[in-house]
Amino acid sequence: MAVIIDQNKRVMVQGITGREGRARTRLMKNFGTNIVGGCTPGRGGQEVEGIPVHDTVKEVVDASGGDIDISVVFVPARLVKHAAIEAIDAGVHLVVLVPDRVPVWDAMAIAAEAKRAGADFIGPNTLGIISPGKAVLGMIGGNADSAREWFTPPSDDLTNLGVISRSGGMTSSCGYYLAQAGFGLSTLCHVGGDSVIGMPIPDVALRMQLDDETDGIVVFGEIGGSQEERLAQLMNEGRITKPVICYIGGKAAKEGTRFSHAGAIIEGGRGTHDGKVDALTQAGATVVDAFGDLPDAAREIFSVDRANA
Repeated sequence: MAVIIDQNKRVMVQGITGREGRARTRLMKNFGTNIVGGCTPGRGGQEVEGIPVHDTVKEVVDASGGDIDISVVFVPARLVKHAAIEAIDAGVHLVVLVPDRVPVWDAMAIAAEAKRAGADFIGPNTLGIISPGKAVLGMIGGNADSAREWFTPPSDDLTNLGVISRSGGMTSSCGYYLAQAGFGLSTLCHVGGDSVIGMPIPDVALRMQLDDETDGIVVFGEIGGSQEERLAQLMNEGRITKPVICYIGGKAAKEGTRFSHAGAIIEGGRGTHDGKVDALTQAGATVVDAFGDLPDAAREIFSVDRANA
């Protein structure tokens, strides 16, 4: 099975008629994602990549003849809250929020509505999620051909790894270099770079723990927040037992310094590089000093021969 997305999940696109919406819809459809509809207010009756466009999420749900599993949102940041809550209220199970610069209060409102409705969301400010060989949500890979070339699908003949990252670009880089090292890839997930996000690293790791196509979990973490420490706690509790390999960015950052993303900032001595490394190491994770060491660490843990790369 796949984590979060596969070729069978029913997907819609909000903001499908915009420039980004059109381009990323083409990527997702060409890669194999089952997109059943899209919406942009006032644009109902149009088509994008052969996909029918409606004015509202509810119209997409009604016209498609079944539940919508996932909505991918490509609208301006100021409209993300309205779009996400519209999707959640229409019964969509998971909302993927691609835009950045979403106001933190809007993200908190989305989180409250998702909790009330029993829904999930990923992002804001996420590059997306890809299950190689199956489907993609968002922007990972740039286009379908490069995504197929870069990311090796999981198979019974390979050791298959899942990737969770707090950086969009490093999500793709992790997947690419692990594939070059001879690993299959089950799912790559960019959880988003903002200070308030939906599904954090520990939640995705729990899904990978249950996934029969994921043999180990690779994490690109950063300073700030507590996602990595919470992952370590899950390992200490025995809820994550698969091998975990991590790199934590921001080693040289001082308190009050923002490292790359809004959510990567040390405040009050919390969220430090050393604290995250210590927590993960004590929990049994393999933590590397340099990003480029991740493939070799994975090879050593799983005894993957370099000649197979």
